[in-house]
Amino acid sequence: MPKEPNTKPDPSLATSRVSQRLAAPGSDVWRVHYDALARAQRGEDVILMSVGDPDFDTPPEISTEVITRINAGRTHYSPAAGETELRQTIACMESANTGNPFTVEQVAIFPGATAALYAACASICNEGDSILIPEPMYVGYHSIVAALGLDLVTLPLRAPDFQLDVAQLLTQLDSQPPTQPIKAVLVNTPGNPLGNMFSEVQLQQLATGCAERGVWLICDEVYSLITFEEKHRSLLNCTDDYRNILVIDGLSKSHAMSGWRVGWAIGDQALIQAMVNYSAAAFFGVSQFIQDAASYALQHDAKDVEQMRKAYQGRRDHVLKRLKVMGLASYAPQAGMFVMLDASSVQTPSFLRWVDDNHNADASLGEHFADWLLDSAGISSIPGGAFGPSADNYVRLSLTLDEAGLDAALDRIAGLLKPS
Repeated sequence: MPKEPNTKPDPSLATSRVSQRLAAPGSDVWRVHYDALARAQRGEDVILMSVGDPDFDTPPEISTEVITRINAGRTHYSPAAGETELRQTIACMESANTGNPFTVEQVAIFPGATAALYAACASICNEGDSILIPEPMYVGYHSIVAALGLDLVTLPLRAPDFQLDVAQLLTQLDSQPPTQPIKAVLVNTPGNPLGNMFSEVQLQQLATGCAERGVWLICDEVYSLITFEEKHRSLLNCTDDYRNILVIDGLSKSHAMSGWRVGWAIGDQALIQAMVNYSAAAFFGVSQFIQDAASYALQHDAKDVEQMRKAYQGRRDHVLKRLKVMGLASYAPQAGMFVMLDASSVQTPSFLRWVDDNHNADASLGEHFADWLLDSAGISSIPGGAFGPSADNYVRLSLTLDEAGLDAALDRIAGLLKPS
């Protein structure tokens, strides 16, 4: 008889504190999304509005370029800092955008913006250090903070306007206990999930205030090319002193290249070198042919990026209009690919009964609404509380569906709101 495998856990083989922190409560922010995927696999009719993966294909010229580079033998190890061609493209792009000269030594390439953010926080902070992030915030920040063992200090952006009060942020920096000062501030503009944008004045005040206090300022700008009424204003445009400044960007959203995994960091040269050292140990570079195609994309992207930007703006306008007709309140994003729907504006009896019948003292109104949408209409969304307590009453709906797909989802929501 074959011996049965021993599956009993061995206490001496416990996983690390990092892995345990990543499995801590709050790591189930994708619960509704995974539930929706399981339902879809069982054959249920589910509409996914819970992820920020563009529905567009990568522009064909970029895909052709990567094949050309593969055929040219660009399939070997890349330097940890990234290929010079791509770094030079980014340095020249930002030099032109800001009027300030950037060099390749101020740019490093990573397998996605998340990897760049992780390397930045790991290179700036020690375990136990504090980092301040305004919330609602991108859910991925929580994993980075947890993995590195940092103390997360939040600054709530209050509904319905979700405006950043820079004076309040700087006061929070000053009021932190001397034994645990805030090492870095991480902001996201345009933001996820809100699609909010910080003004030039706000970014100037942030840069000056953080520099005066010896605090690092990291700005995540991955939605920089998907803006609507106004163009994005980069942190790099708002200061001439980059000694405490780092900007993160990438091609996943703007160029529909999420699966390519290419992002970058630009800013203080000493910090960039520290991040390169970290990257050499953790990631060991990004594929040559992907970096080559990324450089091509940044130099030939205007037409395709503008078409996608216009599509997202049209989708936003369409969704906001239909939600308003239904009597539902929402936050009107200035950028990005999401709309935040305010569940507190839903007063239909069937939803109120749902909340009563599924009462959970620990669940927010947004969680109840997300579960109700999935169970009653087959629509997946992300409960707003995943992004921070300021968004507890909201759910995030993705605009990564064409207008017909959005209408199908909105029709289902409208049907739920009809008197029973």
